[in-house]
Amino acid sequence: MENILKVENIEKYYGSRSSLTKAIDNLSLDVEKGEFVAIMGASGSGKTTLLNVVSTIDHVTSGHIYVGGTDITKLKGNDLNKFRREELGFIFQDFNLLDTLTAYENIALALSIQNVSAKEIDMRIKKVAEELDIESILSKYPYQMSGGQKQRVASARAIITNPKLVLADEPTGALDSKSAKMLLEKFNYLDELGATILMVTHDAFTASYARRVVFIKDGKIFKEINKGNDSRKEFFDKIIDVVTLLGGDLSDAL
Repeated sequence: MENILKVENIEKYYGSRSSLTKAIDNLSLDVEKGEFVAIMGASGSGKTTLLNVVSTIDHVTSGHIYVGGTDITKLKGNDLNKFRREELGFIFQDFNLLDTLTAYENIALALSIQNVSAKEIDMRIKKVAEELDIESILSKYPYQMSGGQKQRVASARAIITNPKLVLADEPTGALDSKSAKMLLEKFNYLDELGATILMVTHDAFTASYARRVVFIKDGKIFKEINKGNDSRKEFFDKIIDVVTLLGGDLSDAL
């Protein structure tokens, strides 16, 4: 299989020489095309820093990150902006929808920037809206939507450009359990599209929808587990076993 994401011996330090904090410690990770990978770890473990450097929000101190064969640690200026706009999709905990735009317009914005034709935009939005069950709210503004609806609109916006990699930061964090379950089941559609998803989460239930879970501790990979042929319940139990193994270090993951 083709590696969409290749993280190679990265390190990330914060602070000054007199007070350095190592957030990521010589970490390497490969994610294959079409894979859905969850990253778990306690607060301060480095999981959010990992997502930030992969998303180009932050920069590594050393090492390399390749997305679709492009070394993103070397991109700057317009090249970096173009890459971020065309190759990455983002799903945030707080949705990040534009309040003055309808659901349709929020989803269409990224395609409009790429000068995609109105006909093509309409066709793609209708297809993704049907799959994510948001057809009835395309004309609504964010304040008229539930949290679950907002997150499904945000998910549609993230995948509408067919990015190489979708980055999800606690996507169910602001949702009730019913809305979270509905969203995660819709993530199966992203799988069918061949989307590659890297998701950071504290929640074992949310992580159990992924195909692989990577646990981060002290800036390093502590353990990885694969779903394989397990049911979601069986995979959830395995995740809990690792959480238990980590003891208090992941107490906020439950």
